[in-house]
Amino acid sequence: MKLNILGCHAATPLDNAHTTSQILEVKDHLFLIDCGEGTQIKLRHHKIKFSRIKHIFISHLHGDHFFGLVGLISTFRLLGRTADLHVYGPKGIKEVLTLQLKISNSWTNYNLFFHELENKESEIIFEDDSVTVNTIPLDHRVYTNGFLFKEKLGLRRLDKEKIKKYNIFNYDFQNLKLGKDLVLDDGTLLKNEMLTLDPNPIKCYAFCSDTAYNESILPLIYKVDLLYHDSTFLKVHKNLAEKTRHSTAFQAAKIAHLAQVKCLVLGHFSSRYRDKNNFLIEASSFFDAVHLAADGEIFDI
Repeated sequence: MKLNILGCHAATPLDNAHTTSQILEVKDHLFLIDCGEGTQIKLRHHKIKFSRIKHIFISHLHGDHFFGLVGLISTFRLLGRTADLHVYGPKGIKEVLTLQLKISNSWTNYNLFFHELENKESEIIFEDDSVTVNTIPLDHRVYTNGFLFKEKLGLRRLDKEKIKKYNIFNYDFQNLKLGKDLVLDDGTLLKNEMLTLDPNPIKCYAFCSDTAYNESILPLIYKVDLLYHDSTFLKVHKNLAEKTRHSTAFQAAKIAHLAQVKCLVLGHFSSRYRDKNNFLIEASSFFDAVHLAADGEIFDI
C-alpha cells in the first residue's frame, strides 16, 4: 500500500500549495481520493498513468476537493479512454458534473458511473476480492465523508527454502497458497504450515480531511496503519476551526492518540501559516508518530 500526496492545502490553489488530492495504490488498484484544481497536472508530473484510475472518491462538494474532476473526466475522453470510470461522492455530484458535460457538449465515450452517498452512518461503498472501502462520516459544514481503505487477508506465502528442500513442482504452488496440505508421490503428507508462511499483515489507510474534532470516528479508524487528518489551523486559531468545522493540529493528534493509530499525517493546511513546522511541533506534543504532508510526498504503508 502506497500513498502519493498530490496536494494537501486548503481553500485556493497556489504555485507551491495545491489543493487536496491523493493517489492510493493498493492491491493493483490506483484509487484517486479527492480532485482539487490542477490534479491532472500533478498526475502528469508524477508520471501516474491516467488509464489505471478506475475509481475516484470525493469527500465533499467544496471546490478545493472536486473542482479538478470535470477537467480530468474530459481529458480521459480526449485520450480515448474506453474503460469504465466510477465516481463515489455526495448526492448532487452527478447533477453538477453531467450539467457541465452537457453544456460543453463533452459527453464521455466511456461508461461513467456515479455512486451518490447520503448515508450518515458508515457503509461499504466498494469491495472486491482484495480490498474494501468504507465511508467515515465527518463533521463539516456540508455533508462530508472520509474513507477507510482496508486490504483483505491475502494468500499464504511460500517458504522458498522448504519448497526447494522437498523439490515441489510449480503446479502445486497455488494449492499451497490456498492453505491446502500436500501429498507427495510416495504418499508422504506435508502439512501446509511446513511449507508456507502466514499471509502479509492487513494494511489500513484512513483519509479524514475537512472535519471538526469528532470522537465518533474513533471506532472506525482504530489502530489503522496511517491516518491522514484535517489540521487546517493551529490551536491559537481554535475559534476559527470551530466556526469553519475544521480541526487544529493538536486535535488531529488527540484523535490519533485515542484511536491508537500507528502513524498520523497532518494536512489541509491554511495558507495563513508560512512555517508548517509549527503544525508538527503542536501535534508532536501529544502524539509521537507525526508527519507533515507535502505536495509530492510518498508514504509507504
